[in-house]
Amino acid sequence: MIDRNDNPIFLNDFLDYSLTILNKSPNSVKEYNYDIAHFLKFIKYRFRIVKVDSEKEIKTITIDDMDISTVAKITIEDIHAFLAYLKNTYNSKPATLCRKASTIRIFFHYLCNKTKRITNNPAQDLENPKLERRLPRYLNLEQSQELLRVSATPPPNSKRNHDNSIRNHAIITLFLNCGIRLSELVGINIKDIDFSENKLNVIGKGNKERAIYLNKACVNTIKSYLEIRPHEGVEYDSKDALFLSEKKRRISNRMVQDIVKQELKLAGIDSTKYSAHKLRHTAATLMYKYGNVDIRALQELLGHESISTTEIYTHVDNDQIRNAVENNPLANFE
Repeated sequence: MIDRNDNPIFLNDFLDYSLTILNKSPNSVKEYNYDIAHFLKFIKYRFRIVKVDSEKEIKTITIDDMDISTVAKITIEDIHAFLAYLKNTYNSKPATLCRKASTIRIFFHYLCNKTKRITNNPAQDLENPKLERRLPRYLNLEQSQELLRVSATPPPNSKRNHDNSIRNHAIITLFLNCGIRLSELVGINIKDIDFSENKLNVIGKGNKERAIYLNKACVNTIKSYLEIRPHEGVEYDSKDALFLSEKKRRISNRMVQDIVKQELKLAGIDSTKYSAHKLRHTAATLMYKYGNVDIRALQELLGHESISTTEIYTHVDNDQIRNAVENNPLANFE
């Protein structure tokens, strides 16, 4: 929840612009608020407006009294210093720094080009930190099957609630079969499911809607959960939500992450190495490896804006690479 009283007016105006004109999702706007507020706190520290005992206390600085004239003095060197501070103090990864840099660029574009509150844009030539291109970590087919089996059949004398087990199995099934994002799964409403066409509509990044077609496993597990899903006493703002917590509220991101960790442990899989996002990677990898799926179709399914993001899955299958070499027509020519 954003406390607008903690922000200067120009930051709240930027958040309103992002939510309405840019049509960003509430979660994206919340991230914008966090990133820019942290950046402005750092600026007050860097400009010696406020003193703190250590750089980790920068987050405690208040910015509600910050004037736009201070923002107008910011240079690209100040932005670089902020990114360096994040890396040195919090060990922020390149992907995180890229997101922060992107938010800062949008913020200054708004102030300089849209509202003319400042005359110079210090982020105009701001580059993204270079990303380390790492192969995604994913479960193999046998591990995925074991995870589904364990989540479907709670062990004897299990303390897990029966209804929760059915819900958890549906969650694991959707992750592994659809490659759905965590935020997309949490945001599913019952009305988003069309059983006549076995189709699910989700709201992805950039507030973009896309359709995901459900296979037999997904349809069956969702229907099984709907049979036992509570209907009485559900919180008003959660009455349309597909997945509910025991408190009869829309399930949270954190709770889904905990569910995934729990099921991974029960399946004998190292839960420190895998997460809900890794299950998305798993679905994409298995579909590419075994489904003979076109890369463009996979891009559409996963909701990637750029094909380059999807192409990483073309590099994870060592068996295909090995087979390509072994099937070279010159392989037996000596």
